[in-house]
Amino acid sequence: MSDSIYALTVRRLGGTPEPLAKYEGKVALVVNTASECGFTPQYAGLERLWEELGDKGLVVLGFPSNDFGKQEPGSAQQIEDFCRKNYGVTFPLFEKVKTSGQDASPVFRIAAAKHGAPKWNFHKYLVDKRGEVVAAFPSQVTPESEELREAIERALAS
Repeated sequence: MSDSIYALTVRRLGGTPEPLAKYEGKVALVVNTASECGFTPQYAGLERLWEELGDKGLVVLGFPSNDFGKQEPGSAQQIEDFCRKNYGVTFPLFEKVKTSGQDASPVFRIAAAKHGAPKWNFHKYLVDKRGEVVAAFPSQVTPESEELREAIERALAS
């Protein structure tokens, strides 16, 4: 398996296959999301990051997961409606995935290989322009945090 997530094809929430190669040359923030979690309000901050830094080359990629506390029980349509209505989410959202263990999605297998598997919802992986995972941030690190923003700015500058 390649170390680049940009070598993978995943499915959007609606089921349409999307080659992640379309994001090559951009910096990505890969996040496992959930609609019924204490960290769910981070959707708003993720959307702000996407709006503020999208023109500079950042893309936020949301991967709903029901792995932790069964906090993403919804269907693809329910997830999409919830995110749009409550947080105005316009960044790409993908089909619900497993984030750890033998059945983990290829995106999370690659990310976990160097930076460990998520321990909870809204774990963030920073991916450089070549598709290499360069950093990970636990759920408690918010989209507004200086630590995350500085890492994104460094990745965008390189």
